[in-house]
Amino acid sequence: MTRNIALLGSTGSIGRQTLEVARELGLKVSALTANSSVEQMEKQAREFLPRLAVLYEENAANALRDRLSDTDIQVMSGMEGLLAAATLPEADTVVTAVVGMIGLRPTLAAIEEKKRIALANKETLVCAGELVMDAVDRCGAELVPVDSEHSAIFQCLQGCRDRAEIKRLLLTCSGGPFYGLSYDELAGKTRADALKHPNWTMGAKITVDSATLMNKGLELIEAMRLYRLPLSQVDAVIHRQSIVHSLVEFRDGALLAQLGTPDMKLPIRYAMTYPNRAESVAPPLDLLSCPPLTFAEPDEQAFRCLALAKACAKAGGTSCAVMNGANEAAVGAFLAERIGFNDIPALVETALNETEQASDPSLEDILESDRRARESVQKHIS
Repeated sequence: MTRNIALLGSTGSIGRQTLEVARELGLKVSALTANSSVEQMEKQAREFLPRLAVLYEENAANALRDRLSDTDIQVMSGMEGLLAAATLPEADTVVTAVVGMIGLRPTLAAIEEKKRIALANKETLVCAGELVMDAVDRCGAELVPVDSEHSAIFQCLQGCRDRAEIKRLLLTCSGGPFYGLSYDELAGKTRADALKHPNWTMGAKITVDSATLMNKGLELIEAMRLYRLPLSQVDAVIHRQSIVHSLVEFRDGALLAQLGTPDMKLPIRYAMTYPNRAESVAPPLDLLSCPPLTFAEPDEQAFRCLALAKACAKAGGTSCAVMNGANEAAVGAFLAERIGFNDIPALVETALNETEQASDPSLEDILESDRRARESVQKHIS
């Protein structure tokens, strides 16, 4: 059971909901980190009184330091600040809710300190899954997933005595705002269109990833790493209602599923209280009033990002890091309205073709592949 947390990414959607759960459970918050949101960070810091507050951008951190000068809260910036937050001695759990590759080094640092990692940063496992899981085993750290799909699988596997009994993991996918459209019909979709997710309220980057189905591709790779299974035993299925959060199929034909309302506080709370469960103030799922549950196969011709992610999952090495870095850069450009929706998979594929890849990568190889992939995207946008 978690008692004291360091929260990396406190001003984002998952971060804010984590703080709601911390209030409900009475958890101590010892560290808060964000990118540059001075006003929001000051508000959080004054409420939770952490020992450490970090804003990654130095100018923002300086402004925050001035605002908090009447408190005892230490203010830091940059990667140094993130690493300090991730390794704070009094925090027993590190919640990694930052978006993107920036979460990799702090996550590895927290693992070295044998923390519980409440993992909401999927890019960490996508890009460096083998390194991360090897470090978890070596250090004796505990990794509990926060993503709704991986939390669902984690919960379904609690009664599984032998992982050889697993036939398949089935990750559900809402299909995003563009479900049913063809590749040509997607071409004119705008930033505003892509940010209209039908079921979940999330940050802009992950919402666009849900629209392209890249998010599901990233989650397939993450599930492979978390549960040490090949791609042939991990699949995705469209489930528009987001009631069934994922399923485990066993070799005897039985399927276990975790159901619930589309509320991220449920998996966040479970990551904090595992192996126990805490009372929730939220209303539970009402089976008598929820809509009919439907399932369908994803269209990988229209949503090419999912096919690209599967290809990288098979290839291994640094291909996943290249794909992820290129996707982050392309989504950033789309959100800035510099490219079109279908340019996202095109730029990712181009980066994969242009970037040299290593088969047994070190951390430095992974970080370099990420950098080169972003350079490829920026070159072609320019």
